Amino acid sequence: MRYIPFTISALVTFFFVTILNVQLPLGKTKSPRLGYFLSPQTGFWQNAEPTNVSFNDNINIEGIKNTTEVYFDDRLVPHIYADNDADAYFVQGFLHAKFRLWQMEFQTYIAAGRLSEITDESKLPTDKYLRRLGLLYGAENSLKAMEADAETKTMMDAYTAGINSYINQLKPTDIPFEYKLMNYKPEPWTNLKSALFLKLMSFDLAGGGEDDFLHTNTKNFFGIETYRQLFPDAMDSLDPIVPKGTTFQKPSINVKLPASYDSLYIGHSDSFKVNLPVVPDKDNGSNNWAVAGSKTKSGRPILCNDPHLGLNLPSLWYEVQITTPSHSTYGASFPGSPAVIIGFNDNCAWGVTNAGRDVKDFYEIQFKDSTMQDYWFNGAWKKTEFRKEIIKVKGKTDDVETIAMTVFGPVMYDKHYPAINKTDKCYAVKWKAHDASNELRTFYKLDRAKNYQDYIDAISTYQCPGQNFVFASKTGDIAIRQQGAFVAKWPHQGEFVMPGTDSSYLWQGTIPNAENPQMYNPARGFVSSANQMAVDRTYPYYLGEAGNFPIYRGLIINKKLAAMQNITVGDMQLMQTNNDNMLAQEAIPVMLPLINVSKLSPEEKQYFDLVTSWDLKNTPESKAATIFKNWWDTTMTLVYNDEYALSTLPLRRPYESTLLEALIKGKGNYAFADNINTPNVKETMADVALDAFKRVVKLAVTLDKDNMLVWGNFKDTKVAHFTKIDALSRLHVINGGGSYSINATKPDHGPSWRMIVHLTDTIEAYGLYPGGQSGNLGSKYYDTFIDYWAAGKYYPLLFIKKVEVATNNRVKWHMTFSNA
Repeated sequence: MRYIPFTISALVTFFFVTILNVQLPLGKTKSPRLGYFLSPQTGFWQNAEPTNVSFNDNINIEGIKNTTEVYFDDRLVPHIYADNDADAYFVQGFLHAKFRLWQMEFQTYIAAGRLSEITDESKLPTDKYLRRLGLLYGAENSLKAMEADAETKTMMDAYTAGINSYINQLKPTDIPFEYKLMNYKPEPWTNLKSALFLKLMSFDLAGGGEDDFLHTNTKNFFGIETYRQLFPDAMDSLDPIVPKGTTFQKPSINVKLPASYDSLYIGHSDSFKVNLPVVPDKDNGSNNWAVAGSKTKSGRPILCNDPHLGLNLPSLWYEVQITTPSHSTYGASFPGSPAVIIGFNDNCAWGVTNAGRDVKDFYEIQFKDSTMQDYWFNGAWKKTEFRKEIIKVKGKTDDVETIAMTVFGPVMYDKHYPAINKTDKCYAVKWKAHDASNELRTFYKLDRAKNYQDYIDAISTYQCPGQNFVFASKTGDIAIRQQGAFVAKWPHQGEFVMPGTDSSYLWQGTIPNAENPQMYNPARGFVSSANQMAVDRTYPYYLGEAGNFPIYRGLIINKKLAAMQNITVGDMQLMQTNNDNMLAQEAIPVMLPLINVSKLSPEEKQYFDLVTSWDLKNTPESKAATIFKNWWDTTMTLVYNDEYALSTLPLRRPYESTLLEALIKGKGNYAFADNINTPNVKETMADVALDAFKRVVKLAVTLDKDNMLVWGNFKDTKVAHFTKIDALSRLHVINGGGSYSINATKPDHGPSWRMIVHLTDTIEAYGLYPGGQSGNLGSKYYDTFIDYWAAGKYYPLLFIKKVEVATNNRVKWHMTFSNA
């Protein structure tokens, strides 16, 4: 009889051992290995961090040369003091790994097209897309340039060694939560991973979607004349980075228009179905500005920067101070990359915004046959090269992508990957991010810059993604330059898909740095950028279609700075978090007169009065801000949807400025206002605006019942974990702002780092980001800055010398690194 209990016990044990060590189906995904995940010894419980945790430590480790000290302040910001640069970057890598390992490695899995390897086959479309776009290819090319430079190679080697030193001593209990959740482990870091991370930023800021295909569809559908009305070359209300009326030098590159421009490019061509697995946010951008001492109360420059990116947990940024004999620098670093990216040192400060320039084009390739061994180029068949990409898939066989390589770049779309077209036609992508480049050199040099000439030297080799680098120094200089490897294009080159059969459509050169848009100590006393077009149309090179550049933040920033005098840091804090809606300031004066108030019901009149009495600010408690957004969006839909609905293919939508400037010019008359589905009635903008407002009131009544009409609740900002799991995110973060405010906060996107630097003798600096220094969900430092960020508050940044550390009451912990 005793064998029966033994048998039952054995079967139960076998059952639980089996079940708890497999991943069970869970909707569209799978559960973690529950035995491993729930284990009291090694599971997620071990990631809980005591609230009174101490970060004091003496670390004996191989790879460091001299004893290096780190002091953590009350916000867990490390202040690294090293005897040499290599040790500083070694420790930076160690700390990035200690506090952000899963995040930094996960982002490189995205960039390398390896998500299927750690998840499942559902991520294969994303992996294929990014492999064929060429992020891994571009990272490999750039790594060669980075490692050919002695300074950046030393920096990367030390940083990589620091990360691996942390990984090698990582105990199973301390493996970050997300690895346990997704059932995989960290792998050794390499310099290629840092290059991959930088290419991911190129994709986010200069990759865009496949706009060339949408533009081509739209041009084919409407014809070129109507297309130009919907997407004009210039906007009347533009206030560019370099003021209108600036005289530019004669261009050194004479760009030639192809002879077949009218027939092969502007004429009707193929149209495309577009189905993309991942597209960067179109609002990825930023604000930056610097004001000269002539406009400040102190007589010293003030520099401000707030890059607008996805709001994520863990944050994209990690604050750090690095001090060595060669420099002392404070600012925001990227976990996954050495150096400080946006920040300041003892002499100067710098910041960046996205340039928005088009450096990615598509070409139709004519292959000889289905083997794709030869393609037609310049009147002859040219041999194709091939690149093999092996994509590992968790629990499945490998997927092998064989990519044809041409003089135009990798063939992204073909019969093996028909995500754009269901035909046998093939399209290659030419992208500046494919070229070998060394962006790390720029940040290495900026961290050590002492003056304007050092700033110019630092950014002179920067290529992709193009950025507006703003600068200010203690000596009083302010400057801005739009820097990147910008293609010298003929007008509208790359707006549509181009023929890939000869060299006449290839890029003809790169604009010299000296001819890039730039300003140095302007008489007006400030420089600024907010992703608007850098120059007016007198600039001798084609910058791109005007709708690619948002105008409203640039308008309000320049307007405010021009009017300000005796500026203080407090003024800049209020301005950086300003909620004025610039689109509303421009649109309300032309929209309100369109409404015949006598046609409004008493309830509609009540909501109309909210708009007429609105202060035009997107404050969290404003109901009018919500009404206006929905009124404007509904008006845009009613104006254009009747024409757009006739197309079965995806088309590009006009920007807000197209409609608004048409209303300003036409005083309410606009051809697209007429609904083509009502041939016996000719609608005007007054009809459309009234119809749109009545529709919005119905929505407003419903929202008002649940207090969802107030802007902060309606916008409902969240800071999402990278996995997009709500339980790991911060939801319902109430704040103001919006796409057309300086405080450009959207539901999941906005100011990812705010920084203000006052360049006095002892630098006064303030900043914060919506996250926390630790990537550990079990740490109180995981999301500690979010509430301050949402409230528009700032932390004073502790930029101190080593000799001052012992007496500073904000310093909480001390960590030393010594050679084992």
